[in-house]
Amino acid sequence: MIRTMAVTRSMELLFDLPLDELDQDHIEWYWVDFDCPTEEEALLLDRHFHFHPLAVEDCMHRLQRPKLDHYGDVHFFVLHSIHPSTLAAYEVDLFLAPKFLVSFHFTKLKEIDGAWRKFQQNAAYWDKGASFGAYLIMDKLVDDFFPSVHKLEDEMNEFDSDQKGNSIHTLMRRVFDIRTKLVQLRRTIVPMRDLLYRVLSSERIPHIKEQHVYFSDIHDHLLKLSEMIDSVRDTTADMRENFVSLNSYRMNNIMKTLTVITTIFMPLTFMAGIYGMNFDNMPELHWQSGYFIVLGVMLAVAAMMFYWFKRKGWFD
Repeated sequence: MIRTMAVTRSMELLFDLPLDELDQDHIEWYWVDFDCPTEEEALLLDRHFHFHPLAVEDCMHRLQRPKLDHYGDVHFFVLHSIHPSTLAAYEVDLFLAPKFLVSFHFTKLKEIDGAWRKFQQNAAYWDKGASFGAYLIMDKLVDDFFPSVHKLEDEMNEFDSDQKGNSIHTLMRRVFDIRTKLVQLRRTIVPMRDLLYRVLSSERIPHIKEQHVYFSDIHDHLLKLSEMIDSVRDTTADMRENFVSLNSYRMNNIMKTLTVITTIFMPLTFMAGIYGMNFDNMPELHWQSGYFIVLGVMLAVAAMMFYWFKRKGWFD
């Protein structure tokens, strides 16, 4: 589906104009949205708008990394939207020029619909130009990153307060699950942050300078999101290291206990082995109290070794 919205020189808002009528003299600027376009509609990027072939190719091959390319007075943006549940990224492409804004996306996105309605309902935005339409889209995309990041923070806090009674394997599995989600978010948010920095620093998009404060606000939001992600990631890293240390400590205790038991039983096994050889010329075998004497010696040896290990601090 292709929908159009045009602002006239007299500040009237027109909808659903054919593409051929958008370049009329009374049109100040226009916004064309390719919403889940068909293959035939997608070809209009080249046939009607004559965008650069590399930009058109990037639109057709999803999923590109967020970026900004300049093709003369047309500036090509690759942006990402994030699904709130799966954290899957969806590509949004923008073509921005002084007189038009073209948005292109293969997935139905509520962020684009929200920006479209917001622009439509506020007449104060109509005279701000196509760059302000681009701002509205970017702002909606970035604002919808916050619920996903907040959800991970809540998962982390809930996990931190509910770790008692869970096995070390369950805890580690949850930590790595959270870190995987963080990596998914970071792959979108950090490139978007760098993209907005390029927009603010670029001298090649003069009409954006008029809305510098708006785009700067988006950049601040992305900086905050990056800091939140880094904070949660550092927390998961600390917890992972603590769990590994705890697991190592438990393993060391188990090995120490087994070593003590083995060491105590070594001389006892030696004594039992000697008196289990059944040679005839062993006087002790014919002692009436020999069995009890050997058991007593073995018990005394075990007690002495236990006392010695206790003094050495092996049971601490």
